[in-house]
Amino acid sequence: MQTIEAVDYHDIAQVEDPQLSPTGERVAFVRKVPDDDESYEATVYVVPVGGDEPFQYTVSEGVDSQPRWRPDGSALAFVSTRGADDDRPQLWYLPTGGGEARQLTEVAGGVSGLEWSPDGSRVLFTQGSTAEDREEGRDFAVESDYEPETPDPRVIDRMIYRAAQRYADGKRSHVYVLDVEAALAGEEAEDALERLTDGDADYVSATWGDDETVYYTSKHGDEPDDSIVHDVYAHDTESGDVEVVTQTTGYPALAAAEDGRVAYTYTPEEGFTLRQTEVVVHDRSSGEEITLTENLDRTIGYGGGLEWGPDEEVLYFATPDEGSVVLWAAPGDGSEEPTTVYGDGVTLEGFSVGEDAIAYAQSEWDHPGDVFVSTRGGNEVTRLTRVNDDYLTDRAVAEPEELWYESEQGPVQGWVLTPPDFDPEETYPLVVEIHGGPHAQWTTSGTMWHEFQTLAAEGYVVFWSNPRGSTGYGEDHASAIERDWGAVTLTDVLAGVEEVCSREYVNEDEQYVTGGSFGGFMTAWTVGQTDRFRAAVSQRGVYDFTSFYGSTDAFKLVEGDYGVTPWEDPEFLWEQSPVAHVPNVTTPTLVLHSDDDFRTPANTAELYYLGLKKHGVDTRLVRYPREGHELSRSGEPAHVVDRIERIVRWFDGYSSDSDDPPALERGPNDGLTAGEEDEDAEDE
Repeated sequence: MQTIEAVDYHDIAQVEDPQLSPTGERVAFVRKVPDDDESYEATVYVVPVGGDEPFQYTVSEGVDSQPRWRPDGSALAFVSTRGADDDRPQLWYLPTGGGEARQLTEVAGGVSGLEWSPDGSRVLFTQGSTAEDREEGRDFAVESDYEPETPDPRVIDRMIYRAAQRYADGKRSHVYVLDVEAALAGEEAEDALERLTDGDADYVSATWGDDETVYYTSKHGDEPDDSIVHDVYAHDTESGDVEVVTQTTGYPALAAAEDGRVAYTYTPEEGFTLRQTEVVVHDRSSGEEITLTENLDRTIGYGGGLEWGPDEEVLYFATPDEGSVVLWAAPGDGSEEPTTVYGDGVTLEGFSVGEDAIAYAQSEWDHPGDVFVSTRGGNEVTRLTRVNDDYLTDRAVAEPEELWYESEQGPVQGWVLTPPDFDPEETYPLVVEIHGGPHAQWTTSGTMWHEFQTLAAEGYVVFWSNPRGSTGYGEDHASAIERDWGAVTLTDVLAGVEEVCSREYVNEDEQYVTGGSFGGFMTAWTVGQTDRFRAAVSQRGVYDFTSFYGSTDAFKLVEGDYGVTPWEDPEFLWEQSPVAHVPNVTTPTLVLHSDDDFRTPANTAELYYLGLKKHGVDTRLVRYPREGHELSRSGEPAHVVDRIERIVRWFDGYSSDSDDPPALERGPNDGLTAGEEDEDAEDE
C-alpha cells in the first residue's frame, strides 16, 4: 500500500457548500480539484439523497461556486468565472429540467453572496465597485473584454486599503438585486438589476427577510475602518425605505425570518478578540432582543453561518467543540437552551437545513471531505459521496490518537499521529505542529489532513494540540493568552511535548517544530526561548508587533489581545515579539512567506530572517509569488506541494536518522518536485 506524499495534493478533491434542494431529494455541492500547477477546477455536482452516485451538473470550465436552488426547484443559480479573461465571477442560471446554463450578469466587480428571494423572482448579491464604476454604470454591465485599470500611482486615504491578497483600490462592497425573469428575457441590465446601496461605505452580510425586505450591515462611525460597530439595516425594496434595525459589534453574520425577526452574531466590544461570539435574535415588531447562546460557552462562526429551519422557529449554527466542529439548534424565541444536533468527532465545513434533513460537508480522520445527510435531529446519518475513494483505496491513512494532558491551568487536548508502518519497538522523530489564529482550533481532519498524513508517512510522529488561546473549550480557555501569546501557549505546548516524549517510541533527541500564522509566531517564539528542537519551520508568521500593526488589515487583533498600540507601550510590544529574542536563537529555522499576504505582511518576516542571518543562525527565506495568507489552504497547487516538501526536507537535513544533507548544502530545489521539473526542462 502506498503512503501519502506531498505531491498527492494534485489528486485530492475537496467538497464545499452543500445545498439541499427544496424537495430534499438532492444535494448540490462544489467539487474542487487542482487543474494544474497554478489553478483549480471547481464544478457543481448533484447527489441524490436516496443513495445514487453523484453526477456532474455544470461543465468543467473555470471556477464554479455558490450553487443555490430556486425555491420552487426549477433552476440552480451559481457563480462562475467561465468564459472570463480574468477572475471576475458572474451569475449563471441553469434550469433543472434541462437546457444550457445562461450567464445573467456581466458586472465589473464580480458577484458574491448569492441568495434567492423567498418567492424565487429575484437574486440578491454583493459586488465591489468604485465610485467611478457606479457613475459610469460598470457595476451594471461591461463588455466581456473589459479590463480594469490598476491605479498608478496608488493613492491611499483609508486605514484598511488592502485585505486577503488584494488592494481595495477604491472599491466598496454594495448590495444588488437582479430580476431573474427580466434578465432571462434579455432586458437591459439597467432594467433588470437594481443597486440598493451607494456611497463610500461597505455593505455586507446581505440576506432576504420576506420578498420585499433585504437586511445588510455596514460599519458605524466617523472612521469605519477603525470600528467594529455595525448598523443592521432593513431595506424595503418596494418603497426604497431604509431603517436601522439594531447595532452589533464584531464581524456579523445575518439570518432573517419572513416575520421580521433577524438573527445576528454579536461579540462584546471590550476585548472583543478575546470574547466569544453570541447569537442574538431581534424582533422588529416588538423591538425585543434575545441572546440565544447566553449560557453556551462556545463561540459562533465555524462550519457555516446562521440558518433558520424551514419553519423559521429554530435557528442552526456551528461552533468549535473540543476538537470537533458541531452543529447546534436553538429555538428562536429562546424558550430552550441550544442543543447539539450533529458533529461529534468530525469537522463540519458547511451545512444546509431542509424540511426533513440536513446536508453537511465534513471531513474526518480517514478522509479529507465528503457530503453527508442526516435527519433534522441529527440521526440516521448517511454518507452521500466518496469523492476520493479512488485515491484512498491504495493509500495508508494513519489514525490519530486523542490524548488529554495536564498543563499549568488544567487539561489540554491534543493528538498523536504515528507513521502508517508504525512499530512500537522502533523510535521515531517528533514534529510539533502549532495552529494559527491564535483563537482557532485544530481537529483530526480539515485543512491539515494532508499535511499531517504526509509528515507521518515521511516517518515522523506528529503532535498537535489546542493550548490556551484556542476556541472550543470556553471563553476562559480562549482568553487566557491576553497580553501574553508566547509564554502561555508555549507552556501548554511543551507540556504536551513532554507527555508525548515520555513514550518509548519517540526519540527525544529528534524534535522539530512548525506552524503557520499564529503558529509561525509561536514557532519563532519557541526557538527564542528553548533549544530543544533540532530544526524549525516558521510560516506566514507575525514576528514584530509594531511592524505588523502598521501593515496588516487585522491591527484590531493587537488592540484586542494586548490592549495597547505601539505608541502607548512600544517596549512592551517589542518584548512580546519574536524578533526581540533572535539573539537567543540557535535552532536552524526556515522562514516561509507569501508575497501578497496582507494579513501577516512579509515585512516582519524579512526583519526576522535578517535577524537570524545577522546572528549566524542557519536560515533561509522562501517567498511564494501570487500567494496570500491562505497559501496552505488554497494556494496554487504547486506551491502547496512545495511548501510541505520544503518542511520535510528542512527537518530531514538536521536529522541523525536521515542521510540527506541540510537544505543549505543543496541546490535551492534539490529533492523537491520543483527540482524534478527543472531537470525535465533542461532535458528538453
